[in-house]
Amino acid sequence: MLSSLNNTKKSLLKKLRSNRTIKNDKVLDAFQDIPRELFVLPKFKKEAYIDAPLSINYKQTISQPSTVFAMIEALEIKKTDKVLEIGSGSGYEAAVLSRLSDQVYSVEIVPELVDFARKNLAKAKIKNVEIIQYDGGLGYKKQAPYDKIIVSAACKEVSDALIEQLKDDGIFIAPVGDLHIQKMIKVVKHNQDLEQINLGSYVFVPLTGKFGQT
Repeated sequence: MLSSLNNTKKSLLKKLRSNRTIKNDKVLDAFQDIPRELFVLPKFKKEAYIDAPLSINYKQTISQPSTVFAMIEALEIKKTDKVLEIGSGSGYEAAVLSRLSDQVYSVEIVPELVDFARKNLAKAKIKNVEIIQYDGGLGYKKQAPYDKIIVSAACKEVSDALIEQLKDDGIFIAPVGDLHIQKMIKVVKHNQDLEQINLGSYVFVPLTGKFGQT
């Protein structure tokens, strides 16, 4: 199975490089470095490198790789950055972020997924990610402000609480909209002015909590 997974991973990486879906080599290197098969349910291990979302139970998914990396690329992460992730899920996105930044704080409201993400990150021997059980819509003030903030589930609006926890010149990425379709919104904070950029239409499972759809 390991050989088959490696071949599928190489094939997806080649596709992402060739069609220029992802242009940042450091992001692609992080994809190559992190074993996605450690972050999916055992029954989906063979499908770990198919470019599609996979269920992780509790009405949540691990997003398809191309979407994860498009969002991460848009964050313009620097190695010195402190990153806040809203919606840990299985821990995969946090694992990738860990390779590109200094420290990742990842907030997850579902207790079972908090445990799942922590175990997966431990298996991957990742040390610079902290998983916190909390309502992500409220952010995580204890470690604020952050250089970058990424929301990994659909929210009905851009949360003022999260923008307040973003540093000046920081970047915020989130899928914003209704239950059926969202716009991927990139916000760059300039003093108190917010520059908003629409990165296209996506479909995500809803964020659970104050700023989600449920």
